[in-house]
Amino acid sequence: MREATAVIHAAALRPWGKELPWAWPRDGRRETLEGTGVALAKQYEAQGLVMLPVHAQFEDKSISVEAGIADMLIRMETGRFKVFKHLNEWFEEFRLYHRKDGRVHKEGDDLMSASRYAVMMLRYARTSEPPRPRSYRPYGGFGGWMAA
Repeated sequence: MREATAVIHAAALRPWGKELPWAWPRDGRRETLEGTGVALAKQYEAQGLVMLPVHAQFEDKSISVEAGIADMLIRMETGRFKVFKHLNEWFEEFRLYHRKDGRVHKEGDDLMSASRYAVMMLRYARTSEPPRPRSYRPYGGFGGWMAA
C-alpha cells in the first residue's frame, strides 16, 4: 500500500504469521519524518513484526539493483518466481518498469523493489514442509507429442 504508515502495513501483515521474518531496505535504518525520527525497521518491529537482522542484501553483502532485477528475471523465465494473476498493481508496475539513460528508472516501483528485496533475502526463507525431490522433465515438463 503506497504511502501508508508502518502501523497500517504491520496490521495487514501480522495475520500472515507472528513468526514470519520480514526483509527491509537499506534505508530502513534511516530515521523518517513520518515516524518522528524513528528508523523504519524499528517502527515495524514495534508493531510486532519480526525483522531480519540485516537489511536486504545478497550473500556477498552487495545491494545491486541490476543484480536483483537480473535474478528476478531469471527466476521468472525459469518458473521459479510467479505472481498471482489477480495482483493487478504488481503487473502494472512491472509493465511500467523501464530504463532511462541506461539506468533503471526508479519511480513508482514500490512493489518491484519489495519483490527484489524478497528475492535477495530468500536464503532466510523457511517452509514447514520438507522439500520435495525434483523430477527431470525434458522440454520444460510441458505435455505434447514429444512428452515422455
